Amino acid sequence: MKVKLGDVCEKASSNIKQSDIPSNKGVYPIYGASGLLGKVNFFHQEKPYIAVIKDGAGIGRAILCPEKSSVIGTLQYLLPRDNVLPQYLYYVICHMHLEKYFTGATIPHIYFKDYKNEPFNLVSRDEQQRIINVLGLVENIIDARKKEIVELDNLVKSRFVEMFGDGNYSICNLYQVSNIVSGITKGRKTKDNNLLEVPYMAVSNVKRGFIDWSTIKTILATKAEVEQYRLKSNDVLITEGGDPDKVGRGAVIINPPKNCIHQNHIFRVRLNCNLLTPEYFEEYLQCKSARKYFLKAAKQTTGIASINMKQLRGLPVALPPIGEQIRFSIFTHHIEKSKLAVQKSLEELETLKNSLMQQYFD
Repeated sequence: MKVKLGDVCEKASSNIKQSDIPSNKGVYPIYGASGLLGKVNFFHQEKPYIAVIKDGAGIGRAILCPEKSSVIGTLQYLLPRDNVLPQYLYYVICHMHLEKYFTGATIPHIYFKDYKNEPFNLVSRDEQQRIINVLGLVENIIDARKKEIVELDNLVKSRFVEMFGDGNYSICNLYQVSNIVSGITKGRKTKDNNLLEVPYMAVSNVKRGFIDWSTIKTILATKAEVEQYRLKSNDVLITEGGDPDKVGRGAVIINPPKNCIHQNHIFRVRLNCNLLTPEYFEEYLQCKSARKYFLKAAKQTTGIASINMKQLRGLPVALPPIGEQIRFSIFTHHIEKSKLAVQKSLEELETLKNSLMQQYFD
């Protein structure tokens, strides 16, 4: 039967600040938006419940919390009534995507009064348990696939260390073995009215070791700018700034969209293929020596670090024999094929899970 969210749970609030959490260790878990914050010597909720992030980043996301636990004040308690199992309610809330109810621009917020009337299908407790078992099985397989991807990534890292970790190679600066350019500036003024709408890579697209294709933005650019900044396969994109431990992160771009360019907070590195392979250099950017260099060279203000063109050009790069680099590249290609197969399976499982939740709850 169709019911409203407010029919199966009650709201409660927490006034605990993260800064108020005592440093002394206890046995009762306390949660924040990022998950478990620690264990304390008190608890606010006797039974299992759902916590919903109501303020800031991650707004609307649900956490299934155990008995005898608490949350800090940026989360909302949703306490299940006797007619619903906590884990069933958790799946229901995940399916509702409560983030759509947010208000506020600077710090987004959601209110129980706005989403308590969200409808869903409530079944008997026995049927709830059956649904929990089915979705739990799918989630377990999803988690296994994600673990496979992590293990494949770790295999590449281990192979890199095995092949190049102890080598006494010649060192050069990056500018000596590549062509480096910054990107196009958003909001710049141009007298040329003949503009093309083209895709571009933003900082959010460049992760450590891979390109995130989930959102590709476009920008208006002149023909000359497109020619100047157009990306090619095997270009390496490196971010200018971010969190101190993420500055200088980079990834190889393969088969970029037609006329794809990059913004000015990203450097494009086009390697001399006779001296460096993109696969070797991408992994080199993640090694200890490169990250240490970026961290030391970066300018840091209020928790944000950034590097400039001069500092990137000066990056010391170890140069193993090109034959060894090619061997490593071949290895990474084999791993990438395996990852693509696992990723396809993962996407199919996510689709299955969403389809099942729609079938169960709508």
